[in-house]
Amino acid sequence: MIKALRGYVLIEPIQEEEKTSVGVYLPETAKDKPSKGTVIDVGTGVWDGGKYYKPPILEGDIVYYKKWQNSEIKNKNKEYIFVQFGDLLAVEEANEN
Repeated sequence: MIKALRGYVLIEPIQEEEKTSVGVYLPETAKDKPSKGTVIDVGTGVWDGGKYYKPPILEGDIVYYKKWQNSEIKNKNKEYIFVQFGDLLAVEEANEN
C-alpha cells in the first residue's frame, strides 16, 4: 500500500469521457491530462511559519488539482498522482437530497 507523506495527497485520476458531446471519439494524443480525481490517502498536516495546517480534504473526496505540477506513479497497474495541499483547487461536494 502506498501512503502519502506530510503535505501530500495521493489521488487516483478520473479519466474523462473518450468522446465528445456529439459522439466523436478522441484519439489518445488529443486528450488532456486529468485534473480531477479521487483521494486515496492524505498525508499529515504541515507546519508553516509557526502555524499548523491540517489536511484540507478527506479520503474518498473528489478533488480538482493543478494539471502539470504533480508526481505520477504506477503501482499494480494503476496510475496515481501525488499532489501537494497547495496544488488542490477544489473539492466536489456530494449532492445532499
